[in-house]
Amino acid sequence: MTDHSEPSDLRGRSSPFHDLLGFRMTEWGEGHCVIICDLAERHMNRNETAHGGVLMALLDEAAASAGVWTEGGVARRSVTVDLTTSFIGRAQRGRLTATGTRIGGGSKIYFCRSEVRDEGGRLVAAASSTHRLRSNAE
Repeated sequence: MTDHSEPSDLRGRSSPFHDLLGFRMTEWGEGHCVIICDLAERHMNRNETAHGGVLMALLDEAAASAGVWTEGGVARRSVTVDLTTSFIGRAQRGRLTATGTRIGGGSKIYFCRSEVRDEGGRLVAAASSTHRLRSNAE
């Protein structure tokens, strides 16, 4: 399970892992999140394309964040229960944009779809995922 701690606004939205990868959230609202990543050498695999782990991290973070948005400064947290990923294309340079959308759920579990597109708008990867909201005690 992946742990996600959510702030009350975009300025506080960060984790050491995502900082290391250079992820930047550009949109965050109810049921929606957009995260960008400018590809650099550190993001590449041996084939000189974006590493699948980078793509999965983008998909996971965009989806999880889409499900925990809240108004009024109340931070919410979630864990990823599952993430089913399809690698569709390849990215070698430029900016990747991950979009996450909450598509349903209830008071504890929510479901999302996410996708990563390259600078030209071509689909690189897509995912469906399940997330569980955490209580403050967890």
